[in-house]
Amino acid sequence: MIRLLSVAALALLLPVTAAAGTLLGPQVGFSSDPDQFVVGGHFSITEVAPNLSFDPGLDIGIGDNFTSFAINVDMHYHFDISGSSWRPYVGGGATLFFADEDSFAGGAILAGAGVPTKTGSRFFAEFKVGMGDVPDFKLMAGWSFPR
Repeated sequence: MIRLLSVAALALLLPVTAAAGTLLGPQVGFSSDPDQFVVGGHFSITEVAPNLSFDPGLDIGIGDNFTSFAINVDMHYHFDISGSSWRPYVGGGATLFFADEDSFAGGAILAGAGVPTKTGSRFFAEFKVGMGDVPDFKLMAGWSFPR
């Protein structure tokens, strides 16, 4: 059932990706409860609507005596700051969390900021607070490259 919903969601997003910009990149950080080092990747569809982006990602957590896997489906609302290239954002999303052959679902609220680099990529840092059976919080940083 989850696979069917994932394929349907991706099919619905195909027209959006043609009109919007896309970014792809790695991310790294840590989580609490479970206390893990987290590494992963993300895909960003920018300007789904004005200042709104769709940002799904995959994370692998290592530590606390087990390995976890998370699928994150987030939306970000970006703010323009006059005179600054930094773009803070807030958002939220849903998470499927897999640990020790069990699966859990939850959500998150988040805040972060991104800044473009001279190479055309974007650096970001983000703080995510989990709700439900997902990590209590994650602190992540990463890079996004035009696709």
